[in-house]
Amino acid sequence: MHNLISKLIVYKNIDESILLEFSRIFKVFEKGDYDEDELIGDIYTQINNLLALATNYGFNSNLWHNYIAYLIATTENPFTLTSEKIGKKEGSVNIFVKHDMEIFLKLFNYDFNVIEQRLNIDCFSIISDYTAIIKKEQLFNKDVSSKIRLLSSKIETATTSDELFDVITDFYREYGVGKYGLNRAFQLSHDDDKDFLIPITSLDDVVLDDLIGYDLQKKKLLHNTESFVNGKKANNVLLYGDAGTGKSTSIKAILNQYYPRGLRMIEVYKHEMKHLSKIISEIKNRNYKFILYMDDLSFEEDESEYKYLKALIEGGLETKPDNVLIYATSNRRHLVKETWNERVNTSSDEEMYHSDTVREKLSLVDRFGVTIGYYKPSMKEYFEIVKALARRYPEITLTDDELEREANIWIRTHGAQSGRTAEQLIYHLLGDC
Repeated sequence: MHNLISKLIVYKNIDESILLEFSRIFKVFEKGDYDEDELIGDIYTQINNLLALATNYGFNSNLWHNYIAYLIATTENPFTLTSEKIGKKEGSVNIFVKHDMEIFLKLFNYDFNVIEQRLNIDCFSIISDYTAIIKKEQLFNKDVSSKIRLLSSKIETATTSDELFDVITDFYREYGVGKYGLNRAFQLSHDDDKDFLIPITSLDDVVLDDLIGYDLQKKKLLHNTESFVNGKKANNVLLYGDAGTGKSTSIKAILNQYYPRGLRMIEVYKHEMKHLSKIISEIKNRNYKFILYMDDLSFEEDESEYKYLKALIEGGLETKPDNVLIYATSNRRHLVKETWNERVNTSSDEEMYHSDTVREKLSLVDRFGVTIGYYKPSMKEYFEIVKALARRYPEITLTDDELEREANIWIRTHGAQSGRTAEQLIYHLLGDC
């Protein structure tokens, strides 16, 4: 195995610990100078790591095949990134790539019988015909899992390096490569041992139809996002209004709807805005559309993080790339808190051009080309939301009149009427079923 891995050319940059450790183990094994118990222990350690990876990504059947497919799908290099953008093209690099494809075929179909018989172990046979425990999708990364297993099954049909080359380049063009190709959402990591942007692996499968009402708001959001995904001009979007009315739900649903068409989302918190320029530099040349998602955005009068946001939207010497937009939600229409003291100069110690500071704060919202208001529903609309949600659960058998009575009682102790309080009521009723 180590002789194969060492001969990779285009994929030389693979730096995955399980593969590298197996390469070392097999090198020791083939030399014959080893302690058997120690070598078996090293093998079991990597089998354990492989099982952990399989759990994280929902692998099944042949875990070794899934693993090799995972390496191919997640390795970023000039060839894979180019294939992601333009697919299969003629070029001298293809000679080296097909050389690597021949190696991957041998790794994919590697014969573990010799080492199993010599060491009297069967772990490789078990993982090559593995039945995973059925688990909820939230426990593993569904986005990565489905694509890797698809690629693994296609590699199993390839018998030559040319066939594998076609399989791999087609996969890159259709699904992308690396973490941005396989995952739909990301967040900043403040762990120095991890990448700057890391995938969010557990996401809600919410769709816009799950949000009852707000048809005009959803239509505006869809129109802007459709333009963005299609490569047309689009605006930054601010969703503002009452709490629990579906602002965040709408944006999550947009991501789920347009993810297959190349939309990705990065969640950025207020205290992380100083990293905006670094985020942009990492994603600006990728073949995806990125939404920087800022939830519950607002600034107190003594906070200055909003200046990073304004600088990004307005653009400095380096303009915001065309593949990046900002979608934010807020309970405040103007985002930055303003006090009456700011409107009137009452002290000689105050800033000479104090009104300029006020205008700077209030102008932040003007940088969003689309602003969409989400307001709390009327009582009649609130009752309709409750009844519509209840109909999704057959175990809730209350009549419409009974549901309205329960809804009326619920908001007396749980805040104003909203989609969120309606959902909380339904969960309460389900708990009594």
